[in-house]
Amino acid sequence: MTFGLSGNTDKEALWAPAAALIRWMQRERHAFCLDARVADGLARRGLLDGAACEEHATEDLSHRSDVVLSFGGDGTLLRVAHRMGSAETPILGVNIGRLGFLADIETAELERAVAQVAAGKYRVETRTALEIERVGAGPDVAPTWALNEFAIERAGRAGLLAIRVAIDGVFLNTYWGDGLIVATPTGSTAYSLSVGGPIVAPGAGVFVLTPVAPHSLTVRPIVLPDASVVEAVVTARTDVGLEGGVAPGFVVAADGAITRFEQARAVLRIRRAAHHVRLVKLPGQHYFGTLREKLMWGAGAKGEPDDASNPR
Repeated sequence: MTFGLSGNTDKEALWAPAAALIRWMQRERHAFCLDARVADGLARRGLLDGAACEEHATEDLSHRSDVVLSFGGDGTLLRVAHRMGSAETPILGVNIGRLGFLADIETAELERAVAQVAAGKYRVETRTALEIERVGAGPDVAPTWALNEFAIERAGRAGLLAIRVAIDGVFLNTYWGDGLIVATPTGSTAYSLSVGGPIVAPGAGVFVLTPVAPHSLTVRPIVLPDASVVEAVVTARTDVGLEGGVAPGFVVAADGAITRFEQARAVLRIRRAAHHVRLVKLPGQHYFGTLREKLMWGAGAKGEPDDASNPR
């Protein structure tokens, strides 16, 4: 088995654990390759021999690796997943960020984690992604797919967006507000959660529409079957009350990567993507345990059971 190493090269916390893991893998004779940017950073810092870094460097981790280790936070793992594209190479997230819903292995666990994966003691979770297309003339959204969410939002000081949504050709609602999020179960604990969306277990065959600052008290998030096709007609209003006026426009963020639309109207179609993102999970790891830990459920509670053996 060949391990690929990638990560957030802007984080100083990347270098020491990555170098330590590589030295350990060399001693244990585990095959590995390095993202070219990581290899360059390790060599420049003198953490590994430059010739060895050059030998193992690659621009194509997705096809040279059986499992890719992503050093960073959830944002880093999303970027690594996008570099993997449709290859679906399994990714093991190593947390050197803050929260880490996706990157849930800590650096102190790295050697044990790699040894377990090398021994075949792991499972792969298949996560649903979404894809988007622009209907009609104009710029396309880039990237065209997202693991977490697509967020349609007003740009700068522009006025409200009107987003007319149809599901499988049937009109649902016109959302007036700052925007609308279309999130996968994986993305339900990201931006969608922060604006009041529900938490959805990864295996659920659904996605979520979550409005952002809707101008109606009765508008709420809705959960849809993931076979649905969402068509959104987006109209950006000009806020003429501001001095000089504000040009209409909006943005679409695909896992945080922004595409700007300068025009006042566009039609977008969102559906389940043809490919998946595959995440490596180790024995004992479970989504519900991650929720309890990361969201600190039960923190400070006294005398309450917290183990699965108690039926309560």
